[in-house]
Amino acid sequence: MSKEKVSIVWFRQDLRLSDNPALIAALQNGTILPIYILDDENADEWKMGAATRVWLHHSLIALRKSLNGNLSLFHGNAENVLSNLIEAYDIQGIYWNRCYEPWRIKRDSKIKTILQDANITVESFNASLLWEPWTVKKADGTPYRVFSPFYYKGCETAAPPREPMPKPEQIDAVRATDSLNLNDLTLLPSTPRWDEGMMDNWRPGEVGAEECLSKFLDNGLAGYKNGRNIPSKRNVSRLSPYLQTGEISPNTVWYRAKENGEGPDLKHFCSELGWREFSYYLLYHFPTLPEKNHQPKFDNFPWVKDDNALDAWQRGETGIPIVDAGMRELWQTGYMHNRVRMIVASFLIKNLLIHWRKGAEWFWDTLIDADLANNSASWQWVAGSGADAAPYFRIFNPVSQAQKFDPSGTYIRKYVPEIRDLPDKYLFAPWEAPATILAGANIKLGNTYPKPIADLKLSRAAALEAFQSLKQSEA
Repeated sequence: MSKEKVSIVWFRQDLRLSDNPALIAALQNGTILPIYILDDENADEWKMGAATRVWLHHSLIALRKSLNGNLSLFHGNAENVLSNLIEAYDIQGIYWNRCYEPWRIKRDSKIKTILQDANITVESFNASLLWEPWTVKKADGTPYRVFSPFYYKGCETAAPPREPMPKPEQIDAVRATDSLNLNDLTLLPSTPRWDEGMMDNWRPGEVGAEECLSKFLDNGLAGYKNGRNIPSKRNVSRLSPYLQTGEISPNTVWYRAKENGEGPDLKHFCSELGWREFSYYLLYHFPTLPEKNHQPKFDNFPWVKDDNALDAWQRGETGIPIVDAGMRELWQTGYMHNRVRMIVASFLIKNLLIHWRKGAEWFWDTLIDADLANNSASWQWVAGSGADAAPYFRIFNPVSQAQKFDPSGTYIRKYVPEIRDLPDKYLFAPWEAPATILAGANIKLGNTYPKPIADLKLSRAAALEAFQSLKQSEA
């Protein structure tokens, strides 16, 4: 009996049918075998975090449904999985969209070489970025290290992003007989099922991504430039988990935004997509970004090891309301507003002097939009150790930040309800409230709500002194 002729479409971080170049190319050969491989054997320390695994579980359900059940699931070394499929089918070609994490580049390059040496057609495509990292360079051929010239000079003078491709009208697909069941991938936690309440806030999948984009374009893009900084407002797009899993392409978001927006709001939103591009650009050209300081002088920074403080930060019990609100939003929803991400990161790094990698690792495990490029670049940006980083002496004051961006306390009261009865005057710094005010709000610091684990003024001075020691060591 002859083998069935199929083209393999290897879904990875492109879990959609619309604007999927690999899928469209494979369909030109006829029947496809769509597969997803949970390959975490090659990921070293950057195995998929727990929250991302939960999102992936639901995303695969959505993708399988859109393929009429014809999505084959595998777990293990991708090279071995593909080898077994080649033995079982008459493979017309293997098609995938490129990934840019260092370990994936290494793995994919090896697999591509092996397959091509075996005379198997392999084609890869760009489905995740507006501009691939090697297409944007300075005049001297070296990579950009600062965002503004990268985006406003490099990207804007490069070829424009390709327009999104339509969803295929017909997909003839088959499912492998040895495909695993979704539960075999064990993507969900066992007990306790902390994920159930978290996922009530989201609809993973391509349909959910389209709904999220449409809602943002209708209600959030106008006023985005200023509104994006207010955590109680819905001016942020909340598209990051969909972009991370590829349930929507940046090209679709880019062109839909341009069709629906204008002026400073549109320009600012597109520049935020540009920051995502810059993060991938940095990771590609500087693959040690997730592990090592981009600026080596920070290798001598006198970080503090304080497991109790780290634990309080992770649990949202620092005694600093805006920080605690952000960390609790993260735990409850798998997401955190971008402005608050910067505040909580600054507090960990600069008020507690805890290494930025500790924060990056926690975000990696708890964010549903955990993205190695964005996570690494953003944490290093706040730390001052990254490319185009905020100066180390720029230390967010969490009290003034809360007063400015959550002036009515809506966000804090939502996630830190034990202090919601405080008047606005003391909500952002409860330790400054008179005893009578605290008693009237049923608050006992150190009991019903923690006392601050760091003195903001003294810890700021300590951070500046630590940074000064780096400058002196350079001299």
